[in-house]
Amino acid sequence: MLVKLIVNNEPKVFECETGEFLLDTLRKYNYLSVRRGCDNTSCGVCTVLFDGKPIPSCSLLTVRAEGHNITTVEGIQEEADKLGRIFGDEGADQCGFCNPSMALTVYAMKKELCHPTEEEVREYLVGNLCRCTGYIAQERAIMRYLEDKS
Repeated sequence: MLVKLIVNNEPKVFECETGEFLLDTLRKYNYLSVRRGCDNTSCGVCTVLFDGKPIPSCSLLTVRAEGHNITTVEGIQEEADKLGRIFGDEGADQCGFCNPSMALTVYAMKKELCHPTEEEVREYLVGNLCRCTGYIAQERAIMRYLEDKS
């Protein structure tokens, strides 16, 4: 079946199977920053922005996304690069597997929350697991990013 989506602000038409998840459709069409992790919404690695809100793409049927705006990290490249530099400065970047989903979630948080506390940041990131860090350096980097007005 054909499904019309807006991906990174560009109208797209994708061929997908009945029962196909958005994660699989995006990867099939080379949006490779959307990664496969747990396949049960526990890790957040497959996060995309659905009309600006972070969601796990491994649990959303592609057909349910018809007409919606989907953002992958390629759609926020400048912001992702900025966050990546701050992560590097703070020593928060290790294997990088969770970076695309983390960048999308933090970007959405910056748009949604005004001057979030560290506790609010932790709450917002609850669905993004990182298997390499203890989160302290990541939290420090995220707070720096959120304070940046540029």
